[in-house]
Amino acid sequence: MAVELSSISLPKKPGVYLFKNRKGRVLYVGKATKLSERIRSYFAKNPDRAMIPELVKKSDDIECIVTASPHEALILERQLIREHKPRYNSMLKDDKSFPYLALTNDDLPRILYSRRPPKNAHIWGPFPNAGAAKQVMKLLRRQFGLRDEKNNIPFGYLDSGSKEDYIQRISAVKQILNGNASSLIDSLTKKMDEYSENLEYEIAARQRDLIKAIRTTTSQHIVSSKVYRDCDAIGFASEGDLAAVVVLHADDGVVKGQESWQMIHREDIGETISMFVSDHYANRIPPKLLLTPTPLFDGVEDWLQTRRESAVEVRNPSRGDLVTLMKLASQNAEIQLIRFVNKTSGSLEKRAADDGAKLLGMQQMNHIVCFDMAQIQGEHRVGASVCFKDGRPHKEEYRKYTVKGDQIDDLRMMREVVQRWMKHQTEWPDLLLLDGGQTHLNMIHEMIDKSENAGKFAIAALAKSEETVFRKGHEPIILDRRGRVLIHARDEAHRFVNTFHRKRRKTSKMVDPLEKIPGLGAKKFQTLIRHFGGRKEVLHASEKDIKTVPGIGPALAKRIFEAIND
Repeated sequence: MAVELSSISLPKKPGVYLFKNRKGRVLYVGKATKLSERIRSYFAKNPDRAMIPELVKKSDDIECIVTASPHEALILERQLIREHKPRYNSMLKDDKSFPYLALTNDDLPRILYSRRPPKNAHIWGPFPNAGAAKQVMKLLRRQFGLRDEKNNIPFGYLDSGSKEDYIQRISAVKQILNGNASSLIDSLTKKMDEYSENLEYEIAARQRDLIKAIRTTTSQHIVSSKVYRDCDAIGFASEGDLAAVVVLHADDGVVKGQESWQMIHREDIGETISMFVSDHYANRIPPKLLLTPTPLFDGVEDWLQTRRESAVEVRNPSRGDLVTLMKLASQNAEIQLIRFVNKTSGSLEKRAADDGAKLLGMQQMNHIVCFDMAQIQGEHRVGASVCFKDGRPHKEEYRKYTVKGDQIDDLRMMREVVQRWMKHQTEWPDLLLLDGGQTHLNMIHEMIDKSENAGKFAIAALAKSEETVFRKGHEPIILDRRGRVLIHARDEAHRFVNTFHRKRRKTSKMVDPLEKIPGLGAKKFQTLIRHFGGRKEVLHASEKDIKTVPGIGPALAKRIFEAIND
C-alpha cells in the first residue's frame, strides 16, 4: 500500500531519507538540508520527477536519519546508495569515495590528499567539496613546508631544518585541520588587504579564494576518524511502555548507517540498555568504542571484551566530539519513537476498519467516503465528504460542495452532491456512508443503481438515533464497539460540513445588505447614496425618507427598508 504523508514523522533537520517497501527493501535514498520540506515535495500534486508517483505508490514506509550537517547527509547518502543499491536511484557516475586529508605516522609526517588514506595516519574528512580540500592541502604544504606523498618539500624550505621545527609546524597544521584556522585566515586577510591597496587585484583575489577554501574545508570537516573510528552510539527514547533504540555506526570519521528497534520498556533505562546490548552483540562483533546514554550493568562491559577478544571502551560522554554523535543517536531515537507510536496507533485504527467490515459482512473496509449536509431554513446549503483509509482520516481527499440546485431538503441536496462526487472519482471506496436513515439510503441507492457505477461499492446510511446502520437487503444493525470506525467517519463528516457551513454564514454576514436588493441597480444605488450623503445615513433612514429619493418607488423603498433592518 502506498505510504501516506500523515503517517511519517518529519524532522526539520538535515539528513537522509530511505523509501522502503513492505518487506523493508530500500527503493530510494535521498539527502536533504531540511528533511520535512524535501519529503513533503514527494507528495505534491506536480512532482518534479516522473518516477516519483510510482516510487510513492510502491513504498510502504519512509525512514529518516538525522545528521549533524548537510555535508554529512551527502556522505551518508552515498554510503547508503552503495550499500543498498536502490532501484530508483540514478547510479553514481563514478565509484570514488570522498577525499580525506591525512598526516602520515612517519618520523617526518607527510601530508596527503587521498580517497583511501593509510589506517595508521591522522585523518580529517571526508570532504564533499574535493576541490576546496585539495586547495587547502596545497596551501598548508606551501605555508608550513610540509612533505608530500613523494617526500618532497616545497620550494623555499631547506631539507636541513631541524626535526623539532618540522614537528612544531605539523602541530600547527593539526590545529588548523581541527578547525582552529583563525590565525592563518587573519594572516591571509592581511595579505589580501595589502595586495588590494597596492592595486594588485589578481593576487588579492587569489588570497580571497584561499580564505574561502579554508573556511569551506574546515566547515565541511565532520570529525577526526581518530575519535570516531569503529564506534557505535546507542540512542534511546521512550513513551509509556514503548521504547525506540537506535544504533549509529561510525567509522573513518563519519556516520555510515543506522539500525533501529522497537522495544517494550518497563524497567529503568540502565536495565533496558544493558539487555539490548547483550542481545544486539550476541550475534555480531562489538566495536572498539561503544557510546551509551547510561552506564551498563556490571559484567556487560567484560562480556563485550570477551566477545570482541580485545578491549572495548564503553563511555557515557558529557563533552567533546563524542557528545555530538550521542546527540545524533538520541535525536534519531526520538524520530523512530514517533514513527513507532504512529504505526502502533495506525494498526489499532486498521483493526477498527477490519472490525467494521466483519460487522457489515464485507471483505474489507479499507476505504470509506462519508457524506453529510448542512443548511438553515434553505439558506447557505452545503455538503461535504470525508475520506478514511485504513481507519484513519485521509484529509487530502476531503471535499466541500455548495448546493447549486433550488432544492431545500436534505435528500435531494445529498443526491446532487453525490452525483457531482461520482463525476470526478477515479478510485472507488469500499463503502459509501451517508449521514441519514433508510430514506437517504433508498434515494441514493436508486440513483447509483441507474448509473454506470452500480455495484462498484457498498452503500450504507448511519442514523444518529441509536446509532443504527441501514443497508439494502439487510436488517438494520445497532452498532456496538465493532462499528466505531463508522461512527468516527460520520462524526468527522458532521464536524467538517458544519465548519464549512459556519464559514459560509460568517462570510455572508459581511456582505453589504444594499448589494442584494432586487431592483436596486448600480445607477439607483449611487442616487440613493448621494441623496443621504453616505451608506451609514442610508442604514438609518426610514421607509418614508427612502420613498423621497428620485427614481425609487414605494415597492423598492419597502424592499430597501426591510433589507437594512433585517
